[in-house]
Amino acid sequence: MKSYFTKESKILAHNEKVTLYSKLLQSAQEQHGKLQSRIEKMDELLKEAESCLVALEADSECEEWEADCSDEMTEEENLEEELESLKAQEEELQRELSGLEMQNEQMLAEMKQLEQEEKSCQELLETYDFTEWEITEWSEQQAVFNFLYDSIELTVVFGPPIDGDVFGEDPSRKIVCLNFESLLDEEKAPPSSCLVQRLIFQFIESQGCWQEKCPTLYHLPQVLRDVSLVVSRCKILGEEIEFLERWGGKFNLLKTAINDTKVKLLFSASAAFAKFELTLSLSANYPSASLPFTVQKQIGNIGEEEISAVLSNVPIGDHYLRRIVSLIHQNLLQDPR
Repeated sequence: MKSYFTKESKILAHNEKVTLYSKLLQSAQEQHGKLQSRIEKMDELLKEAESCLVALEADSECEEWEADCSDEMTEEENLEEELESLKAQEEELQRELSGLEMQNEQMLAEMKQLEQEEKSCQELLETYDFTEWEITEWSEQQAVFNFLYDSIELTVVFGPPIDGDVFGEDPSRKIVCLNFESLLDEEKAPPSSCLVQRLIFQFIESQGCWQEKCPTLYHLPQVLRDVSLVVSRCKILGEEIEFLERWGGKFNLLKTAINDTKVKLLFSASAAFAKFELTLSLSANYPSASLPFTVQKQIGNIGEEEISAVLSNVPIGDHYLRRIVSLIHQNLLQDPR
């Protein structure tokens, strides 16, 4: 019996344990389920938290990127503004450079023009060099000048020296006498040289009293210039006459003769069936005025009317005589009349 009760007791205890354990197991299972549910919820919450964290990080990175982009954009804008400023400066410098280049070109053109003008002026100075005098003596009492290859002499006599004028060159020093003298040997000189000499002295005599025109040393340069101008013109006239004497045949000019201050030109041309003598009256103001003339017919019909028509087309100026002869030859002596 005892063993039976013992077994029964063990069975009951075992059953109670089973029941208790079952309840405990059920309770544990329920707790496990709840815990599992909570774990799942926690997992979901963690996932959501992670998602939120990722989103927050993404937002943060985006904000940082946006901030960086904003900074970069600001810097880019600054760079663009600086670039625009540099471009504007470059354009301004380019305009200034273009302006300087234009100014440089203008200056070069002006320099070239000035060089050409200088060359022209130099040629004119060489052509019209009116310094026809040379000093052969300068002392306390007088000065002596020569003109036209030493064929004319000008003697200037000074008045008393002025105090303090060591070299006797004070412009206010008085001149008491001016005297022109011809040194040309007319018997040996060619007719053209004699004509030139007569024309120069014609001018000198036409001026009256030279001492009145030149009372002081200050006035002497003007006298030298005036005389030099006439000497230069008359010298060129003499060269023109010598040219016609040598080469007149090219212009149907048979003979060139001089009588006092007149030059006689004998023209003859078989093609024009004409022969006539043209006489021109020269003066010291040659070639600044027209020349009086006469015509003597010998053969043909060329007379004063025809010559007058030709001379009216010859302007006064350099080589006036040569141009007269050339135009007569061209207009009257080449074609039959």
